[in-house]
Amino acid sequence: MASLNVGNLGEYLREQRNAAQLSLRQLADAAGVSNPYLSQIERGLRKPSAEVLQQVAKALRISAETLYVRAGILDEREREELETRAVILADPSINERQKNVLLQIYDSFRRENGFVPETDEADETDTAEQTSEADETPGADATPEADDALKADATKDDNPHS
Repeated sequence: MASLNVGNLGEYLREQRNAAQLSLRQLADAAGVSNPYLSQIERGLRKPSAEVLQQVAKALRISAETLYVRAGILDEREREELETRAVILADPSINERQKNVLLQIYDSFRRENGFVPETDEADETDTAEQTSEADETPGADATPEADDALKADATKDDNPHS
């Protein structure tokens, strides 16, 4: 069998598997693929689907996007954008509204620098609504503690007896 053009995916997978101290069989079991199939991927004889790469990435506890780039499924810039978004969305220190505002700012800078984010019309509508809500909300860039204070103030305003 001739080696397929999948970049250095197989070599990279082998390195990651060895770093995780997993045997080929252990990784195959964890990823839900056959041992021979995973061996063929590592040797560059098979080009795995995005779904298989995602399963392998999860088993190795690494970024699936990195594997997509190495397999030629995803462009490097797309991977970087996806990883940036994933980090923002996974940050437990900021609330959902702050995450949305931060993503809007990120998209704005990308547009300004010539990278147009791919969104559908529903996302653009949601983004526009969130932006106007953030613009109307005092302290849109506030910390969680400040958010709690704003909520307390709003409750006071709603209660005429306070």
